[in-house]
Amino acid sequence: MSDPLTPHCPPLPPPHPKRWRALCVLGLAQLMILLDGTIVNVALPTLQSELDMSDGDRPWVVTAYTVAFGGLLLLAGRLADHLGHRRMFTAGLLGFAVASAAAGLAPTAHALFAARAVQGAFAALLAASALALVATAFTDPGERRRAIAVFGALGGAGASLGVVLGGVLTQWLGWRWCLLVNVPIALAALLGAVWIPADRARRAAGRIDLVGAVLGCGGPTALVFGCSRAEADGWRAPSVLGALIGGAVLLTAFALRQTRTATPLLPPRLMRDRRRVSCLVAGGALMTGQLSVSLFLTYYLQTVLGWSALASGLGFLPVSLVTTATATQLGTRLLPRLGPRVMMTAGLCLSAAGLLQLALLTPDSGYAARVVPALVTFSIGNGGSFLALMTGATSGVTTQDAGIASAAVNSAQQVGGSIGSAVFNTVAASTAAAFHGSVGAAALHGFTTAMWCPLAVLLLAAAVTATLGGASPPRRPAGDLPGPRRGVRTRPGRAQAGPYQ
Repeated sequence: MSDPLTPHCPPLPPPHPKRWRALCVLGLAQLMILLDGTIVNVALPTLQSELDMSDGDRPWVVTAYTVAFGGLLLLAGRLADHLGHRRMFTAGLLGFAVASAAAGLAPTAHALFAARAVQGAFAALLAASALALVATAFTDPGERRRAIAVFGALGGAGASLGVVLGGVLTQWLGWRWCLLVNVPIALAALLGAVWIPADRARRAAGRIDLVGAVLGCGGPTALVFGCSRAEADGWRAPSVLGALIGGAVLLTAFALRQTRTATPLLPPRLMRDRRRVSCLVAGGALMTGQLSVSLFLTYYLQTVLGWSALASGLGFLPVSLVTTATATQLGTRLLPRLGPRVMMTAGLCLSAAGLLQLALLTPDSGYAARVVPALVTFSIGNGGSFLALMTGATSGVTTQDAGIASAAVNSAQQVGGSIGSAVFNTVAASTAAAFHGSVGAAALHGFTTAMWCPLAVLLLAAAVTATLGGASPPRRPAGDLPGPRRGVRTRPGRAQAGPYQ
């Protein structure tokens, strides 16, 4: 006779014997697509000179990638839910390899911009399907938590590791290899895709909301374009104001359409979970801080300290190492005890503390004495927060919605990071231009002043997660990701709430 006090949960399907090998492949793809957001940063001076690129066009080497990536993520997530996560993952790998080869061999600046945009489109397809495959391949709550920790750590360290690798490749092989290196990585992941379990979920039914796709892609694209042009044209320029207002209008129209169409691109039911909303806010804030630190450190090490591209790349190692260690070792142990709200709030505050240390740097500050402690503090906060937000954002969703849920958190990260880094760069450039002093002192003054912008964003996100992050997820309907096994013991007086309590 069953115990009436034991909640009824569906039995877990048998685990796939090669799921951990599959995680290596999925993690490699995740690392690759996030590396590409920053891998060309250190190479920008060489790249600009060789392709005869103007200062105004230079930001598009990065922006063309991030705009396409962030703007197309929701559409990519819904495509993955309709056509199959594994199928879209392999298609994304193949397309990313081809686009990377085209970017690495680009003869002109505009050819490079176009290839980077195509890279971003296929990166969206990869990101939307990869996290969904992780969430559905690991059915045991404990295993899923460890798998998402590894996946999240790679995401958190990817942007910083991209600068490290970019410095090494630029110094030894030239800037084109910052892009060509993706070809063997993507092909290796494509060969390893045979280990990825077949989709267990039913395919999403109905048509894809193409009108919603245009609105959902156009809104973020216009916002990122407006912020990126503000550095050259100023915030009051008609082109900048028009892009920002147009982006806001498109996003408003997108939100209204999702509540009225029968086949929404982003189902409103996913956004009724206040915890998931707080995860999206945290994701955008953390990526804002990550990309701002990447820009700051690149120019600080080369302009203020006079380091080479190789040495500057290696200067990012503390961020990558500490972020990965925190997520995989500390985060996996604390998340089951503290829960996503505490982990995200504390992590965001720690990341903000690291940015505060960077904002107080002076031209006489040394790398080992002042910069490394700031990077360690920032990275500990990032590592814990990335695990909590990825876990919370993908919990309590049906397998049919796994792709769009993972796309939503990735979209929040990319769009938030793109807008945040554009604002950071604009404030840094304008402040440095008005500063009277040496080039190095002016650059440092601009970046330390601009650092208060992502710092404020992180603290605001911490307030949001503290307020909304503790709300319980909605009751899971049939077809959701499996919960814990029946008969799992819980502490007295506490109901079993699944792996994300």
